Amino acid sequence: MSASKQRSSPRQPSQFNLETFVASSTVSVNAALDQLIPSEKTRPATIHKAMRYSLFAGGKRMRPALVLAAAAACGGRVADAMPLACAVECVHTYSLVHDDLPAMDNDDYRRGKLTNHKVFGEGIAVLAGDALLTQAFEIAALAKSWPRYSHRDIILEIAKASGSLQLIAGQVADLEGEGKKTSAAQLKYIHERKTSALLCCSARLGGMSANCSTAQLTALTDFGYNVGLAFQVIDDILDVTQTSEKLGKTAGKDTKAQKATYPSIVGLEKSRKIAAQLTDKAFAALKPFKGRAVELEALAEFLLKRES
Repeated sequence: MSASKQRSSPRQPSQFNLETFVASSTVSVNAALDQLIPSEKTRPATIHKAMRYSLFAGGKRMRPALVLAAAAACGGRVADAMPLACAVECVHTYSLVHDDLPAMDNDDYRRGKLTNHKVFGEGIAVLAGDALLTQAFEIAALAKSWPRYSHRDIILEIAKASGSLQLIAGQVADLEGEGKKTSAAQLKYIHERKTSALLCCSARLGGMSANCSTAQLTALTDFGYNVGLAFQVIDDILDVTQTSEKLGKTAGKDTKAQKATYPSIVGLEKSRKIAAQLTDKAFAALKPFKGRAVELEALAEFLLKRES
């Protein structure tokens, strides 16, 4: 049976509501982050204002939601997963602050608001990104450990996903590919690292917070990898099909910067097919959970069909 047929079968309980789950997890994550990040009154006030400006600028909180959903699939508790969800969001927000800098993507808007450097200046924006990344490790280090996963395992997971072989590697390849002819294989390399790595890390951390089995962690890894790639393919599509108002960031900036995207290389229709195929693979990876991963399934479906 194909993954698309599986999605049409009654695997997801009718009482589960994705919108409610995402809204609830967002409120919980925001409340936890508010407690974990120094207040705007803490000296030096400017850096904490800048950190909070980008961290609380809105956004879908998809990575924290993946952490919490993966934990639920493995029978975990929200309280145990929350610190890791917050750590992932700090890493993600740092990457956005730095991505938007004039030396990188040079963007004016993010999450519907002026980018960090437009409000606080380039120097403070760089430092705010640095501080958020460092904060992620502090949050993770203060979290509890689990029988199968020590603090070393957790810290290493975040470090690998955000380091020079993954997230940073994707950003470097993205920068160096501007204005050059890029192959589909090279574009996949960029997306695997710049986007998929942290989404995959989110799913894995959620499982770890629930003391998941090796088999469950493998399934979550496969799920996160494929969802992460699908997420970026959809992002590429939205960049050329939606308005800046709808996206909350500058539409068409990839085309303007002569960046390689799936639509520019294989076309819109094939890009949509690739995203659907990747989502099918993500669903297939969840088979070992035998219907207990309803939150992850719903998130995968939502990410495929999102319009912003």
